[in-house]
Amino acid sequence: MPMTTDATDATAASDGLAQAAGSRIGFFVRDARKAQALSLEQLAQKAGVSRAMISRIERDEAVPTTTVLAKLAEALGLTFSQLMSRSDEQEILRIPARRQPVLKDEESGFVRRCLSPVLPGRGIDFVLNTLPPRATAGDFGAHKRGVEEYIFVQTGRLKAVIGSEVVTLEEGDSLYFQADANHSFVNVGACDCVYFLIIDSARLKK
Repeated sequence: MPMTTDATDATAASDGLAQAAGSRIGFFVRDARKAQALSLEQLAQKAGVSRAMISRIERDEAVPTTTVLAKLAEALGLTFSQLMSRSDEQEILRIPARRQPVLKDEESGFVRRCLSPVLPGRGIDFVLNTLPPRATAGDFGAHKRGVEEYIFVQTGRLKAVIGSEVVTLEEGDSLYFQADANHSFVNVGACDCVYFLIIDSARLKK
């Protein structure tokens, strides 16, 4: 019979959560890189991120932006969440709010909260994003072919640019797209835009 358990990767609550999440990222990046026998130079080349920046991240001297973290995850063949928490084998997993990894871009104020558990062999990222007025989530490079993304706007207005296509989403709108093109998201409203994002790379693991 499946058992329910809390996630074990505890972090500090409220304001300290983003900082605590950042302190784990360096270890997870280094661990994933070494598991694949990649040098700093090789990972830098694959990810398009400088060797110096990766080294600083691994030494916990810098917290990566969401764009940089997405590049590293793509290069390592991992989901965003897998670079922020450890995997769990449980079939039913409760993740208390205080233990959901959070990453905040200090410059833009963009907050990204990972809602999905990290399960071996799965390729789903479920993320809650909060984007301040007129802020951008960053420019994300094309994922491997087969990666799909889904968005639901809970509050605010969000402009999505996928390749050469531009779509503006209002509160309650949803969006699906194949993510093998460059994409970016901008809050074009006067208040925070809160939106849910699912990145589905499960097809790549078949």
